Amino acid sequence: MNLLSIVWNADPELFNIGSLSIRWYGVLFALAFVISYLLLKRIFKKENVSIYFLDKLTIYIFVGLLVGLRLGHCLFYEFSYYIAHPIEMIFPIKETAEGWKFIGYQGLASHGGAIGILIAVFFYCKSTKLPYLWVIDRLVIAICFAGAAVRLGNLMNSEIYGVATTLPWGFIFVRDGQTIPAHPTQIYEALSYILLGICLYYYFMKRKTAPRQGFIFGIFLIGLFTARFLIEFLKNSQEEWEDAMTLNMGQWLSVPFIITGIIVLILSMKYQLGNKLDLTKLVQKEKSKK
Repeated sequence: MNLLSIVWNADPELFNIGSLSIRWYGVLFALAFVISYLLLKRIFKKENVSIYFLDKLTIYIFVGLLVGLRLGHCLFYEFSYYIAHPIEMIFPIKETAEGWKFIGYQGLASHGGAIGILIAVFFYCKSTKLPYLWVIDRLVIAICFAGAAVRLGNLMNSEIYGVATTLPWGFIFVRDGQTIPAHPTQIYEALSYILLGICLYYYFMKRKTAPRQGFIFGIFLIGLFTARFLIEFLKNSQEEWEDAMTLNMGQWLSVPFIITGIIVLILSMKYQLGNKLDLTKLVQKEKSKK
């Protein structure tokens, strides 16, 4: 580190096990699930909700998130390529001159992940009969911290960084061939997500009664995607075709989430959204299925 910038040359690979490469991104992605589970466990415990519901929710979220992240990138950012190579959209492989090669899922879009989670929660609630907004209000608190962990994974990969800057905390991403400092937008996003998560967590945990259904969800959508929208001004385009756009794809995808958050927040404050929760009957019904 010098007075003008930080030279960033972190190895994205943590260690090897034979031919298997363990990368920081994968470890931090897994850590995001662990953090989410532990936070939700505390939240569910506060409300005397059976851990059974949390274990089942974790499975739904895992599937919905992975599918959403992958399809989001393929459809929003590289549609023309993946529509011509549908196998690569589904499986972590790529066709090369030497044949098919395992490359892992190198393209993931957070907006797609958000949509995947919302859809997964819908099916989860349909299965458990838990109110949709009741689940989402609690889930998004954990998502803030999980999102921060993923952005730190991007930092370790030296990817999704910003435009050039003269600020003293600019990062020179050596592994990506950069020679001038750039905004470490991964850190900006991680910090904004953590701040939002802390605010929502303490607001929820300090209340003696549960907040109105949809209130926390509305604040989350507005706060997280407004931060994402603003930070995008400092980012490099992920795809060349975005250079011709006034707002990049990440910003256009953030707008509907912000608008939805405003609508949900207003309705939550004005009306009683969602259904009342009767955990006793739901627990008995779920246990009878085993």
